[in-house]
Amino acid sequence: MPAPKNPFKARLAAGKPQIGLWMGLANAYTAEICAGAGFDWLVIDGEHAPNDLQRMVGQLQALAGYPVATVIRAPVGETWILKQLLDIGAQSLLVPMVESGAQAAALVEAVRYPPRGKRGVGAALARSSAFNRIGDYLTTADEEICLIVQVESQKALAALPDIAAVEGVDAVFVGPSDLAADMGYLGRPGAPAVKQAVRDAIATLQRLGKPAGLLTADQTFARECLADGARFVAVGTDVTLFSGATSALAQSFRDTAPARSGETGGY
Repeated sequence: MPAPKNPFKARLAAGKPQIGLWMGLANAYTAEICAGAGFDWLVIDGEHAPNDLQRMVGQLQALAGYPVATVIRAPVGETWILKQLLDIGAQSLLVPMVESGAQAAALVEAVRYPPRGKRGVGAALARSSAFNRIGDYLTTADEEICLIVQVESQKALAALPDIAAVEGVDAVFVGPSDLAADMGYLGRPGAPAVKQAVRDAIATLQRLGKPAGLLTADQTFARECLADGARFVAVGTDVTLFSGATSALAQSFRDTAPARSGETGGY
């Protein structure tokens, strides 16, 4: 029996746009809620969310029963953590802060078994092989791994042709927030110059034949990027959706609730 098919990778190869949601609450219960919302893909964020391997396993288990693809963003592009993420069952990995073709090539090696790469062979202990119940896992796993590299600096954008040319890089994700900081627009990913840089990167990647993606909560910009050819776009985060909804609910009652006896306003 071969390794499970990777629907996210298959849809990328078919050129089908995919709409996603970023998950930073680091909780299997909320991940399952997101899984039923109707998105094509979900990100379990290991870089900026308080996720560890145990929390990620729980989220992967919660999502397994839903028709949604899962991407795990690694905290860093180091072989040891990529190996662990693959062994717990991740098939699509997003690796931050990639700035050169050489770095991208090293990541390809990290997620492939020898002789094509350097991934450690320990699948008998791993969830990825159904705990050694997938007999052909070692010989079929490589084809279902999807490696997405994240470019988020001006240096990385300048190296896009080299990065995109690396065999085994399946897609490139443009990170607007860190790119904005690098361009001198800290906290302003919506600055016109940043948006233009993102759109230029999408155009470059489309010309190079490499699927492009991004995260933006700006729905107008998300649609513009999809029209430009972006193939996987996350359109929000669970954290901001939850914080925004709870704040709006509380504020709606602050604005309308009558003052209590002896109070001039508020609660």
